[in-house]
Amino acid sequence: MQSGSRPLTVADRTRDPALLIVDMQNDFVRVGAPLEVPAARDTIAAHRRLIAAFRAAHRPVIYTKFISRTEETLLWNWSPQCRPPVKTCWKDHQRRYGDTDRLLECTEIIDELRPAAGDLVIEKYGYGAFHDTGLAGQLGALGIRSLVVTGTVTQICVEETAREAFHHGFPTTLVADAVSSFDADLHAATLRNFAMKFGWVEDCDAVVKQLAALGHQEVARA
Repeated sequence: MQSGSRPLTVADRTRDPALLIVDMQNDFVRVGAPLEVPAARDTIAAHRRLIAAFRAAHRPVIYTKFISRTEETLLWNWSPQCRPPVKTCWKDHQRRYGDTDRLLECTEIIDELRPAAGDLVIEKYGYGAFHDTGLAGQLGALGIRSLVVTGTVTQICVEETAREAFHHGFPTTLVADAVSSFDADLHAATLRNFAMKFGWVEDCDAVVKQLAALGHQEVARA
């Protein structure tokens, strides 16, 4: 991606960023969830680091939640778990998971990454967070000019959201150790393809360092 005829620098592509966490919900992350992604639990520590870094820098942390419609849709053909009686990601539907001792609302963000008061939470009825949600306008109102995207599933909702961000003009970085999939080959291919044509792929350490550097630059300018 370029600005005019000049390739974007790190400063360009990380200007006024927000952290966008995709679908780290009970019905994807918890043990025994209907659409369980076991690798998603391995990204919790990286997510916590990123959330802490963005909050320390006074930058927005935004969450998405996939919500299944309660009437049949085309999506149900590929995610039949959304059908009754399982009702994956049905709003207000509760279930017990293998790593909890209580009923949890299946669409909620996992407790380990619970949104803070005032965090923007986008509910979406498809794979991408921009489709029919008003997210682009909300990012504009917040003065967001770049995105760091994390979450699950790498080659489905994460990729769709990150590609949509590209088409809305947001320089976007995927965090390799904060995205997850049930298929290692598709995970790797998605990151490679995204870095080739749509944005950037970094690890958590690099993003945290970039965010700290931006903070120092803002202090210096002040």
